[in-house]
Amino acid sequence: MHEFSVVQSLFDTIEAYASDNNAGEVTKVVLKYGLISGIEPCLLKTAFDTFKEGTIAERAELQLIPDPLSLKCKSCDTCFEVDRIVFKCTNCGSLNVEVRNGGELILERLEMECPDDQA
Repeated sequence: MHEFSVVQSLFDTIEAYASDNNAGEVTKVVLKYGLISGIEPCLLKTAFDTFKEGTIAERAELQLIPDPLSLKCKSCDTCFEVDRIVFKCTNCGSLNVEVRNGGELILERLEMECPDDQA
């Protein structure tokens, strides 16, 4: 279960962005995760809820967006996406495919409450 270490690193990033923007509070965290990233959404949510207590993101909502698996067939050069782990070309049926993406975990967006700039 590496979700806890992932969330610890995520909170380092969240706190750095919040500090850079003089945010008073982080209200929403949006993460995009690939189907073969090894991330279990339920475990990630549990880890997030555990670590957010007492932080600038204590009341933040976590939104998880699954990212389709992108493959390329080495037999017919077709590029395609699948929403489940199936390594078979949708065009010719070949199993000779390469993964183009799907293993990522990306901080897509942070929503923060920042004080108004007053001159």
